[in-house]
Amino acid sequence: MKILVTGGLGFIGSHTVVELQNEGFEVVIIDNLSNTTEKVIDGIVAITGKKPIFEKMDLRDKADVKDFFARHSDVSGVIHFAASKAVGESVENPLLYYENNINTLVYLLQELSQKPEAQFIFSSSCTVYGQAEEMPITEDASVQPAISPYGNTKQIGEEIIRDTAKVTNVNAILLRYFNPIGSHPSAEIGELPIGVPQNLVPFITQTGMGLREKLSVFGDDYPTIDGTCIRDYIHVVDLAKAHVVALQRLIGNKNEQKVETFNVGTGTGSTVLEVINTFEKVSGKKLPYQIVGRREGDVITAYANTDKANNVLGWKAQSTLEDGLASAWKWEQKIRS
Repeated sequence: MKILVTGGLGFIGSHTVVELQNEGFEVVIIDNLSNTTEKVIDGIVAITGKKPIFEKMDLRDKADVKDFFARHSDVSGVIHFAASKAVGESVENPLLYYENNINTLVYLLQELSQKPEAQFIFSSSCTVYGQAEEMPITEDASVQPAISPYGNTKQIGEEIIRDTAKVTNVNAILLRYFNPIGSHPSAEIGELPIGVPQNLVPFITQTGMGLREKLSVFGDDYPTIDGTCIRDYIHVVDLAKAHVVALQRLIGNKNEQKVETFNVGTGTGSTVLEVINTFEKVSGKKLPYQIVGRREGDVITAYANTDKANNVLGWKAQSTLEDGLASAWKWEQKIRS
């Protein structure tokens, strides 16, 4: 089966391409290279021995999307990662996020809705819950008003998919994942943000390498064990495998509803300072950091209840926080050597 992976040269996308190819799927990637490079393909080939089809394209161009599906009419499933994804940036530039994250989704679904059958896996996020009222967060938790435009695009995206599935042959699984970290154990692919990292772990590893003077910790006055925010950090390989399991569920007609939702996390919350301390342990490096003011758009605490993914989807995270940070550090050392 031919599967389209949008944003397939990005951090999560590239790891998912590896897992898809390892399971025997034919993969075609669309990526506009806004936050990655074509060299990622070399890493995918080094791991799997197979080269995915790659088309450089911006999904905001509706005519190009239409032309792609005309040329690749045998695409039977889509895993949709392509999106802008930084909370802080979305607050500063909301229109970029609405254009990039909403328009592209609509154009893809317009093409898929014309097929007799289509499987769609959506890269959603725990940000749809906002600041959840209870921990750990279950899929039944109420969706709070979004704290950031990024979070709002994920909420709107989910609604668009549900509305589309009601009246078309599209079946979908929404994967609400928490905080992906780490790299492939081979260190052939990993997280490679262009410019200043927006996520915690690449900023930590770059600081460990001396590329950044120090790490900024946004707030130490939250009502948590050490005053810093709590997140659920999931190894990117575990996350990638969840996408393959979800796709196989749809292909095998095992889904119980047209649209299903699953949390993808570890079920364990860690504070920012706990992550820093764990990195220092696995790397042997002392990490310089400073406490600064809170960052707009950040929730205090978010970690997953993963019972539904474990029991219904048949997926469970295998790696620890230490595993994720050690692999991220191995990757950082390789790309800087």
